[in-house]
Amino acid sequence: MTFWDEIAGVYDLAEATNRKAYREAVRRVRELIPQWASVLECAAGTGEFSLAAAERAGSVTCTDLSRAMLDKAAVKAKRRGLTNISFTVRNLIDLPEGDGMYDVVIAANVLHLLARPEKAVSELWRVTAPGGKLILPTFLQGEASLFGKALIGIYKRMGFRPQRKFTLTTYRDFLQRQGLSAQVTRVPGRVPVGLAVVEKPY
Repeated sequence: MTFWDEIAGVYDLAEATNRKAYREAVRRVRELIPQWASVLECAAGTGEFSLAAAERAGSVTCTDLSRAMLDKAAVKAKRRGLTNISFTVRNLIDLPEGDGMYDVVIAANVLHLLARPEKAVSELWRVTAPGGKLILPTFLQGEASLFGKALIGIYKRMGFRPQRKFTLTTYRDFLQRQGLSAQVTRVPGRVPVGLAVVEKPY
């Protein structure tokens, strides 16, 4: 059992400690989803971004490495009456889909956890369709408030292992080094979110 399987039952409680940024990021991402779009979310956790996308999309494929996380997401989808969403275990750095399969690809709050986030970005960009959007909300741990830093310290004692402490500037620079011209905006909160949106040319 992985760390993420073990904390699946309390994951939503942990996210609630940064409620302001998290809920606003979810709301903004929902508004970015075109009606009837095909959507892939990777590293979805308990699925809040996928569930929000499903309110507008034609179909949503919600994926994560943790089956326990996906089981929680599926329960929430059923409770909300969402039937256009499926759940499957996937590794975001090795996706089985062909190139350009999805109108929108989302990977939220995961890049700062990866030893090689550039590999994940490349794979996510590959499966984004021409004319589609890659949406990458990412916690800006380098801009966390004192309370936010204390929360991160607690999570680390539980086994949480972030690899990067992005700021808005360093996150934008990271994406530019991957050849992506991203619009990156800050979502305020105890741990702010850098909301990056990249449109793929036709």
